[in-house]
Amino acid sequence: MSLKLYNTMTRQKEEFKPRESGKVAMYVCGPTTYNYFHAGNARMFVVFDMIRRYFLYKRHDVRYVQNFTDVDDKIIQRGNIEGMDPLALGQKYIEEYFKDAKALNLLPATVHPKATEHIPEMIEIIQGLIDSGLGYEVEGDVYFAVDHFPNYGKLSGRTLEDMKAGARVEVDERKRHPMDFALWKKAKPGEPFWESPWGEGRPGWHIECTAMSLKYLGAGFDIHGGGEDLAFPHHENEIAQTEGYLKGKTFARYWMHNAFLTINQEKMSKSLGNFFTIRELLVNSPGEVIRFYLLGTHYRSPLDFNDQNLIMAQKGLERLQTSVRLAQEALGREGSAKNQQSQAELLKASKEAREAFEKAMDDDFNSALAYAALFDLAKTMNGYVHENPVPSEELAEAQGTLVELGDVLGFDLLHPAQVHIENDEILTQVMDAVLQIRSISRQKKDWEMADFIRDVLKEKGIIIEDTPQGARWQIKEIIER
Repeated sequence: MSLKLYNTMTRQKEEFKPRESGKVAMYVCGPTTYNYFHAGNARMFVVFDMIRRYFLYKRHDVRYVQNFTDVDDKIIQRGNIEGMDPLALGQKYIEEYFKDAKALNLLPATVHPKATEHIPEMIEIIQGLIDSGLGYEVEGDVYFAVDHFPNYGKLSGRTLEDMKAGARVEVDERKRHPMDFALWKKAKPGEPFWESPWGEGRPGWHIECTAMSLKYLGAGFDIHGGGEDLAFPHHENEIAQTEGYLKGKTFARYWMHNAFLTINQEKMSKSLGNFFTIRELLVNSPGEVIRFYLLGTHYRSPLDFNDQNLIMAQKGLERLQTSVRLAQEALGREGSAKNQQSQAELLKASKEAREAFEKAMDDDFNSALAYAALFDLAKTMNGYVHENPVPSEELAEAQGTLVELGDVLGFDLLHPAQVHIENDEILTQVMDAVLQIRSISRQKKDWEMADFIRDVLKEKGIIIEDTPQGARWQIKEIIER
């Protein structure tokens, strides 16, 4: 099956045909660095990281570019509030981004360009637009003339007539059309600025992505990605200025957008104030659990955030991690499996899981169905280990398949994230003693005492699991003992 993806430009699924065989060039809009990124931003970062990983799994060479907007109105405003230089503030939150990105297991981009490091490229493009009649200067500001670009609105499906009718009354009267957007902004007192042919100023938001994507990927690159809120006006404006500058050449071949993350069915955003930063969520949930939650729904479907769904995501991830761990324990024992029929079934399950996983991902990166393939394999593995708790080539194959496919989605099922526990050695000794007491209770058939110990520990977040090889304990099924 060939890989198909949904192209926002054509509003349909299309077979993916890269610009260059065996290679994928992707540009994904990065954060505006005036705060920690929130869970809605995280969904976009995680989704496109997953897409990148799947292309790598399919043996494509992926060049992945994700920018940092490190000069912007919001950064300047936040800097004024905090009494901090806006450019220093931007750098601060770039560094904080990488900390949270690591927690979510996001692969670093091939290139992470900063807007402030590409001002000359932006000025060159803006001048080219002015020279071609698509840009015009007014008192130190430069605007793009949308009515001079015939296909403006082709990504969002909007018309200039509709946009003009819906334009706000307070729109800048210096613009020739209400929807004309800023390419260059004249500096206000106290703002960071750069020299330009139009005076001291700074770039508009949209022009930076044009400059950086063309520099690092060239015209006609494969995939431009972002959240659905970026389709208009950001990506619409990118297309107009880029293809206007390129004199009609295609900017990007495929446009991909993930749906919103919502809170009580309302879009999560910093402007609405109804958001959780990833930094806040990481206090109570490991990054791998947050990632598991974000990929549990197809990327083009809305995803409503609540604590209960996050708890369910943790349980789901732990099921997969437990299956891998039980298989690992079996593979470390002595002996050999005798049941050839169950071995054949396990091998079949491994093959079917990989096929189902690839079928799901080849169909517009359907991570929800890919999860189902992983759970089916884990269930078969659990049954096999229960009946044959000894090594076999088939078990090693199944475990390897589950670990590999989990890694494609960004999960290390073999080495779960560990919870930090102070006095860990003392805790281990205490728990060993508790399990001995519980074992004696079970030998005396004092089931009430044995269950009491198990239930009290469970309330404290310590899970006891009885197995044919004896009892084991774990912290929320994350740390293996």
